[in-house]
Amino acid sequence: MGFLDPTLIAELLLLGTCTGFLAGLLGVGGGMLMVPFLTMMLTHRGVDPGLAVKMAIATAMTTIMFTSIASVRAHHKRGAVRWDIVRHMAPGIVAGALVAGVGVFALIKGRALALAFAAFVSFSAVQMLRGRKPEATRQMPGPVGSAAAGGVVGFVSGLVGAGGAFISVPFMTWCNVPIHLATGTSAALGFPIALANTVGYVIGGWNLHSGVPGSLGFVVLPAMAVISVASVITAPLGAKVAHGMDTRQLKRVFAVLLFSLAAYMAWRAFN
Repeated sequence: MGFLDPTLIAELLLLGTCTGFLAGLLGVGGGMLMVPFLTMMLTHRGVDPGLAVKMAIATAMTTIMFTSIASVRAHHKRGAVRWDIVRHMAPGIVAGALVAGVGVFALIKGRALALAFAAFVSFSAVQMLRGRKPEATRQMPGPVGSAAAGGVVGFVSGLVGAGGAFISVPFMTWCNVPIHLATGTSAALGFPIALANTVGYVIGGWNLHSGVPGSLGFVVLPAMAVISVASVITAPLGAKVAHGMDTRQLKRVFAVLLFSLAAYMAWRAFN
């Protein structure tokens, strides 16, 4: 399988463009959008379907490192990142992501994980659409509680190849963090999630002989590079659009994305 194929490069650039824009708009890394398309591209070019899924998850997660940097810079310029939350959640995120990335995701039954994930994401989307205000006294937990929450975010993100916004944004808004601050802070949290998981995927697949040119562990480096170039360019555009939308619109957009992810995971569980 060669990565100099113009058609493949065009497909990867288009995927990076779309996921980069979503990263800036909603604070997501775009991993859940990349995984099915990368899996399709790899299997279409002869990679075993079981291995293709793992390599798609790992490659998608690795691109989030670069997308997150571009997205968080744009949000930071607008004062939309709660760095105190990032500092408190990051240690737990790194620990949880390393545990998942090293190989736990390969040991859990895929159907049970996918269905549980779909149910959780759907619940989060419904809560956002309902627009119920959290209790006025509810705040983000302290350093220990935030680190524990970060551990859950990092671990689950590593299992499904996503940047964690599908958990962290609803959690932060539930704790009375405004949606614009939640999306910007989620973008910042995407970097430690992606970095720790990437280390795990490389270690976990160190002795893998995939036959895919340019792969390092489970990560396909050429695909990662092409997607990252496009996503870094479009992520600031998404952030600019996000800050021009009102809170209700942004919550609706995010809820629609969550429902889409839930539908995909449910379909994946039964197929």
